[in-house]
Amino acid sequence: MGSLKKKADREAAIASAVRTVTTEQAGLAALAEALDNGLAEPFASAVETLSVIRGRVIVTGVGKSGHIGSKIAATLASTGTPAFFVHPAEANHGDLGMIARDDVIVAISWSGETTELQGIVAYAKRFSIPLIAITAGETSTLAREASVVICLPRAAEACPHGLAPTTSAAMQLVVGDALAIALLEARGFTPEHFRTFHPGGQLGANLTQIRDVMHVGDEVPLVPTGTGMKEAIAEISRKSFGCVAVTDEEGLLAGIITDGDLRRKIGMDILPMTVDQVMTRNPKTVTPDTLAATALQLINSSAITSLMVVEKGKPVGLVHMHDLLRIGVA
Repeated sequence: MGSLKKKADREAAIASAVRTVTTEQAGLAALAEALDNGLAEPFASAVETLSVIRGRVIVTGVGKSGHIGSKIAATLASTGTPAFFVHPAEANHGDLGMIARDDVIVAISWSGETTELQGIVAYAKRFSIPLIAITAGETSTLAREASVVICLPRAAEACPHGLAPTTSAAMQLVVGDALAIALLEARGFTPEHFRTFHPGGQLGANLTQIRDVMHVGDEVPLVPTGTGMKEAIAEISRKSFGCVAVTDEEGLLAGIITDGDLRRKIGMDILPMTVDQVMTRNPKTVTPDTLAATALQLINSSAITSLMVVEKGKPVGLVHMHDLLRIGVA
């Protein structure tokens, strides 16, 4: 009986999860449909309002809407739109002073009748601060006072009692993400900009440019065309990267010889040969501004351990897989 009950409990949990995901998917589908119709204009107006402000975006909300608001503010800030979250209860006790006249307020409330928002809404009206409402209450107090209303479609909550904010919270979150990404794209926000706001962790490592980790100068194993293989092998041993790059008379990268090339020719007498006879032509390369994550992907897909870094066809550095792993790219 115990095992049967356990199996039934597992099946019930899985069925519940499927219902939750399906219900929230339906809410997001309704949101997408609304954006294709009446919601398109206010959404575009919100993006326009946010894109021209000289100040910051102040996001506010209570309860689950507040938690979603904190995430939206963080996403905006990390994608180039200065933003922070102000709790409306704290705003009513002094934090209104954090909001300047050049700012824009984004207030989130599913009903639009959240009592705690009254102070911040009145403050926005008093000082003519633009107020963007994200709400499902089309005729609510918040909607009536807002400069722009992003009115979310009504949808069933995943909670079987219709009480816990689930679908509604997911819709609020997605609208916030949509605003952040629309602003990111409008401003031409690049991976380099992104790295400025994400210097730490794996994300920061992935966004590191190769120029910041590559070996340069005398560290780079280089020999000119026509060099004998004995000297080339000695260069491989001295520099310890398991390879040597070959340059032509103009200093352009002509090819590369790796430990793998030497192993594949182990039965041949290569010492009397020149590098021209052994090297692999047109090797895989990257440029100094290549992202570390891109370089690692190329290393993995090509089953190699090092990449020559070239600029205008000339080798200017070398990056080894261990360099990328050391900074946390994985």
